[in-house]
Amino acid sequence: MKSYVSRTRIVLLVVSIVVFAIHGTRAHAQPNPYHSIDDWPKLPNGRKVGAVSAVYVDRDGNVWTFERCGANSCADSNLAPILKIDPSGKLLESFGSGMFIYPHGIYLDRDGNVWVCDGKAQDGKGQQVTKFSREGKALLKLGTAGVSGEGPNTFNGVSAVVVAPNGDIFVADGHGGDTNARIVKFSKDGKFIKTWGKKGTAPGEFEEPHAIAMDSRGRLFVGDRGNNRIQIFDQDGNYLEEWKQFGRPLGIFIDAKDTIYVADSESDEKRNPGFWPGIRIGNIKEGLVEFFIPALGPPEKPTSNTEGVAADSAGNIYGAEVGSRNLRKYVKN
Repeated sequence: MKSYVSRTRIVLLVVSIVVFAIHGTRAHAQPNPYHSIDDWPKLPNGRKVGAVSAVYVDRDGNVWTFERCGANSCADSNLAPILKIDPSGKLLESFGSGMFIYPHGIYLDRDGNVWVCDGKAQDGKGQQVTKFSREGKALLKLGTAGVSGEGPNTFNGVSAVVVAPNGDIFVADGHGGDTNARIVKFSKDGKFIKTWGKKGTAPGEFEEPHAIAMDSRGRLFVGDRGNNRIQIFDQDGNYLEEWKQFGRPLGIFIDAKDTIYVADSESDEKRNPGFWPGIRIGNIKEGLVEFFIPALGPPEKPTSNTEGVAADSAGNIYGAEVGSRNLRKYVKN
């Protein structure tokens, strides 16, 4: 029976690869069983969602995001950019006012602590990863405030963070252009352990490590945006393989069942031929793309620009949008 199941999975994988090679995502070979919810969330006092590149869901189903203070930057703003929102769209709490410049990544660890990445330096702030308690108390900071660099205690274009079950911290450091292109590993108390990666296209090299996530086996999935691929590593930085079938990865989320969600707001015929922007959903075991939520609007000029993605245990999906400045909810039809 096991051999039959294995053969069936191999056949499905081959068929999927052939369909992908012939049609890409333009043929919409993968179904879309989701629709978006309008006017979600509902923030108080007329506040608008700014550019938001990351989103996460806690164990209670509440949605956390790190948005850019109603604009595309938090410099000179008094708004709190870390938002906790319930599934109906109601704001439950917020914190972090006056602490950040350029909100980018957000992650919640097993204990519910909130980790955020501030990707630019200005006025003695930024280029740091900060760990908060759920109540908003700063517990740990990585990097040097307001300083860009490539040393063990500095970042340049810090984009995303993930924490292993043993507490080790992995930071995706680099945002294209004249920034870094590496993964940095720290111990649970913030001590530098090692780094790997450099600018390039070879295995283990990056052209903008924009996202990072971990599966149930402890493997690291890095969204190498500029190279249109996901690179997979073990926790010592050893290269395992790469996937290109999930498009141009700006955001990656892996749930408890090892379903992978990949946000792509930039694929087009110039940057990633054969792909259109949207959210691709698949499984870790076979690496197949099973569903595709296309970006709203025409593919050549979409009206939703999803950079971050997360999902709750009920199967609802949340998309963080930068250019279109929205936090969108998708539910199954």
